[in-house]
Amino acid sequence: MTWFTDLDLRDSFGLHCDMALRVTKGGAEMVPRGAITGTSLLRDGQRAVVTAGLVDLQVNGGAGRLLGDMTSPDDLLDMQAAHWATGTAAILPTLVSDSPAVTDRVIDLLAATEPHTPAILGLHLEGPHLTVAGAHDPKMLRPMTDSDLALYIAAKARLGLLMITVAPEIVSPAQISALSAAGIIVSLGHTACDYDTARAGFAAGARLSTHLFNAMSGLHHRNPGLVGATLDAAMPYGLIADGVHVHPAAAKIALATHPTGAVLVSDAMALTGSGEDHFTLAGRTAYRRNGRLELADGTLAGADLTLAQAVVNMAAWTGNDPATTAGMAIDQPLALVGRAQHPTPTRWLIWQGGRPTGRIDAGALLPVAQS
Repeated sequence: MTWFTDLDLRDSFGLHCDMALRVTKGGAEMVPRGAITGTSLLRDGQRAVVTAGLVDLQVNGGAGRLLGDMTSPDDLLDMQAAHWATGTAAILPTLVSDSPAVTDRVIDLLAATEPHTPAILGLHLEGPHLTVAGAHDPKMLRPMTDSDLALYIAAKARLGLLMITVAPEIVSPAQISALSAAGIIVSLGHTACDYDTARAGFAAGARLSTHLFNAMSGLHHRNPGLVGATLDAAMPYGLIADGVHVHPAAAKIALATHPTGAVLVSDAMALTGSGEDHFTLAGRTAYRRNGRLELADGTLAGADLTLAQAVVNMAAWTGNDPATTAGMAIDQPLALVGRAQHPTPTRWLIWQGGRPTGRIDAGALLPVAQS
């Protein structure tokens, strides 16, 4: 396999200048360049910056389908490939609120696929135990039963990694504690809870908030809500940095309050890797228009965003370089899910001129798709 040269390598320890990188099917080797020759990543006299591929903990679909519509391992692999084409090396497939039958089927599908595919991390159940629907089907929302709890604990044993987003006003501290004790990552979201209820959820074992600011009780000076509880308790938080779901000023306020808490997510829907301009969500048509994904009434229906673009946006809002900001889409999500090492060590992302310009996969140099 060839060496790649004329690059600066950024990892969790910082920036390593003028390195050489060799990537094989077994992993990667990184050394000071010295006299090594190989494929140069020099452009306009500037070395490229190389980071690990990005990690997305909220991926609802891709390659033209939502997770709930997928029926085979090939569907999951197509979704993952669509995201890797944009620079996202590993994903946590996310099921929006659905029926028990669909939930059971998706758990079975992920349990059969995930152990053999390091780029698919497990499963994120975003509902149905929520109170603020957003673009979710309101008819699917409901409290958590003892049967649900048993199902999720059994699913965790099969999946390895399971995350569940819940509303703490209808999922009790005892249920959150039981989920957490089973090793399930509990996130608070899609909720109208007050500050005290949110703090009780965190005290019971919830570990983060799902897409901060969106579909949750906001920050008010007399009722700080879930936003205030998350930042006050210094909990990690997902963030959709598209400039539509969250205003840049709000994102900067969250970072100023808890700078290491941000976990960038795409909230991507079926259209990633697809040229279509609409898709079906819970029997309703969602449209790609004006830089948004929205239902006919204008309700946001996920994001028209790649995780790489979220990194670029956040860098622009904060005045940092994207390769540094990429830690919010690599280091923070991996730490949250308990991964000491990147699950796909053969996948690397090349940054030049403040944007992702290429990918390296097991020695192959590949382009980056923009959507």
